[in-house]
Amino acid sequence: MNHLALQKELFTTSYPVPPPTEGIKYAGSKLKLLPQILWLAGKTDAKVIFDGFAGSTRVSQALARYGYKVICNDRAVWSEVLGRCYLKAGSKTKYQKLIDDLNACKPRDGWFTQHYGGDPSSIDMENPIKMPWQIHNTRKLDGIREEIDRLGLDVNEKAVALTSLMMALDQVDSTLGHFSSYLRDWSPRSFKHMRLQVPDIIDCEDVHEVTNGDVFDIALGIKADLAYYDPPYGSNNEKMPPSRVRYSAYYHVWTTVCLNDKPEVFGKVNRRVDTRDDVAASIFEEFRRNDDGNFIAVEAIHKLIKDTPTQYIILSYSSGGRATARELNEAMRDAGELIEVIELDYKRNVMAGMTWTNEWLRDAQEQNREFLFLLDKG
Repeated sequence: MNHLALQKELFTTSYPVPPPTEGIKYAGSKLKLLPQILWLAGKTDAKVIFDGFAGSTRVSQALARYGYKVICNDRAVWSEVLGRCYLKAGSKTKYQKLIDDLNACKPRDGWFTQHYGGDPSSIDMENPIKMPWQIHNTRKLDGIREEIDRLGLDVNEKAVALTSLMMALDQVDSTLGHFSSYLRDWSPRSFKHMRLQVPDIIDCEDVHEVTNGDVFDIALGIKADLAYYDPPYGSNNEKMPPSRVRYSAYYHVWTTVCLNDKPEVFGKVNRRVDTRDDVAASIFEEFRRNDDGNFIAVEAIHKLIKDTPTQYIILSYSSGGRATARELNEAMRDAGELIEVIELDYKRNVMAGMTWTNEWLRDAQEQNREFLFLLDKG
């Protein structure tokens, strides 16, 4: 399909308006794709949807608010916390006193201030010490985080408290949106004083499921009609192996905020040692080929699609990913019938439109393209 035809499809296709969702800044966020994901889900008769790589949980939240039963899964502990908060915590009205009490906690110097707090009044501009937050906010973090553990909250109450804390910290950070590099100069927002608010919880605690495990293990046992997969493909830049930008390394501080385990850290940005490249690998971020010359990441996607016991699968793909378009196309066609493809072109202001299922390969050769596939496994 040429671009004129693509523009025509854009203006003749009516995508649903997504419901409101909340989330931390996230490099893999699918916030802008929610209308298209909801549209593809609506092309099926699905009632239960498995979100296998939930991340910031934006997709799970949107699907839940749209009336689907959601099984929300991710390996990251902070993603499970977000999922429990938004999908399992019940009515938001019962948490206002908890959040008010946490806001009233006295600041203190603790582990987070020692490792992630910076004082803008004492920075040596020749050798600036880069930190994600100013010290007045990490002191507040230390006080609130110790209080959360002291209160002895149940798992869902704790998830609400931790989500509120992460959301507040996310509003006053001085990062590039993750914790692998920080801004040289303090961002204007970092001078503000963080304040917790009650998250916009979905009032349906007995409807949805939240899991925290390997997607292959969880997928085998799910009872769902449709699976949405957005695996972390990793970069296809041969000079920058994706081991340098793993999600466990990008968001290591959120893990520590949730666990409060005061881990051993290393490097300039004080990463957790359990996020080192040799211990925190995901097969979907693997940049090598196997003995047959095929990308290991693509074979993992192929296996996941074939092993998932749902009739339908929605798969996200980026043209900047390790998986080549042709290999991915073969993997999908081997697993079922490709019935819809949606292309999003970020270079042209996130223009979206449908493209023919047998012609998407040509467009995928260009960078900055995002694709959504609807696969019917029959």
